[in-house]
Amino acid sequence: MPLRSEQHDQAELQRLSRVKTLPPKTTAAMGEELIHFFKQSVEKRQGKFAKIADVWSRLIPPMMLEHCALESFSRGTLAVLVDSSPHLYEMKQLLLSGLEKQFLIACKSAGLKKINLKPGRWYQGDGKEQRLNF
Repeated sequence: MPLRSEQHDQAELQRLSRVKTLPPKTTAAMGEELIHFFKQSVEKRQGKFAKIADVWSRLIPPMMLEHCALESFSRGTLAVLVDSSPHLYEMKQLLLSGLEKQFLIACKSAGLKKINLKPGRWYQGDGKEQRLNF
């Protein structure tokens, strides 16, 4: 008699397992959507910003490069952070002396129309080490 009870218990457990277990939910693969997003949003913008950054690093004097950081590029406007008022003034003078015109011509294919300088820091601290290690 105990043998029948074990078979009955085993059958009951199998039935409960089958009834209570839910099949795993199937979701659509994200690969296609991520590739599309990357091509539309990231790759396109990165290409333009990379060209602008390359021209920036070639045209701006090395001394000033340490005190500036490209912040963003949106709707044809390049936002540049400059870490101090004296450097901001010096950068404005450089751009007004003809550097801005050269820069706009060199980056015309990237859609650059305007350069907006603004005070700000992209690093913590005051030393050169903090600026370069960011």
